[in-house]
Amino acid sequence: MVRGCTRGACLRFIDRHQSALNFGLLVVAYILYLIVGAAIFSAIELPYEEALRQKLKADLRDFLRNNSCVSDARLEKLLARALEASNYGVSILGNDTQRSWDFVSSLFFTSTVLTTTGYGHTVPLSDGGKAFCIFYSLLGIPVTLFFLSAAVQRIMSVVTRRPLSYFHRRWAMSKSHLGVIHAAFLAFITTLTFVIIPAWIFVAFEKDWNFLEALYFCFISLTTIGLGDYVPGETPNKDLNPHPHLYRLAITVYLLLGLVCVLVVLETCWELPQMKRLRHRFYEKNLRELDSETTNIIDRDQLSDQLADTADHVIDHPATIPSVSEQAASIRQNGKAAPYTLASGSALNGKPR
Repeated sequence: MVRGCTRGACLRFIDRHQSALNFGLLVVAYILYLIVGAAIFSAIELPYEEALRQKLKADLRDFLRNNSCVSDARLEKLLARALEASNYGVSILGNDTQRSWDFVSSLFFTSTVLTTTGYGHTVPLSDGGKAFCIFYSLLGIPVTLFFLSAAVQRIMSVVTRRPLSYFHRRWAMSKSHLGVIHAAFLAFITTLTFVIIPAWIFVAFEKDWNFLEALYFCFISLTTIGLGDYVPGETPNKDLNPHPHLYRLAITVYLLLGLVCVLVVLETCWELPQMKRLRHRFYEKNLRELDSETTNIIDRDQLSDQLADTADHVIDHPATIPSVSEQAASIRQNGKAAPYTLASGSALNGKPR
């Protein structure tokens, strides 16, 4: 009996705190995902790091052996200054005359800052530039988020909500199944248009990139990770790219458009009924009710739009409205009210028009 009471108390506790327990499991799973990712990256990259370090040390020894007039300390000092300048986007290799702060390059920099991509290949050199970057970002990043949110919602109305509503009425398919198919199709088109095809284009313009590296750059950029290890236009080739400024401007436009389309796909997936049910497992009760109320408001707005379309259709194509007597007769015959439908005849209130 005591065991039965204890079991019942445990079940009641789990039922009352189901969302908190689910969230705790989510936190544990996320931490484990971080740990597993760190272990895999360490196992893959650590041998390459050690091999590169040993190769650099061997090259340094060979250089000092072949150039005995150069001291070790002075060479290390020069290399340290060169690496520091390279971190600020300044290079002295070859005939590199590329400017990191002309107008087009600065426009590319501001776009990466405001979208929080932040490649890190170009950074402010002066104290004034660093201070302005702080204040510029404080205002610019919220404005960018607001702009992206407004743009995504307007595009969602055209490419997601209207098509789903149309095909739901036309094919009488479940909205949940239709939403999954639509989201998968939208993700495929976005991947093809903003990842696969641009990767092939970058391979053609960047002589040192292969397809995997170009694909890697597109993904890292459009997900706003922006590691900065691959940045197009950093090694200009006059034969392949005779107009570097137009090239950099086209990349800026590509990144902004691609980011908007990726956000549209993510928002489409986020609004799937399956995702809503999954989210509710981790919400507190009041948040679940608030999310449901928001969903109901959106559904009512969509219903209002559908009713407005139906009203326009009735005005353009006059139809017969069932009379009160016909509705009453239907109720007496069936014992319940029949759903409201537009009649297909040409009489109004039982009289010919």
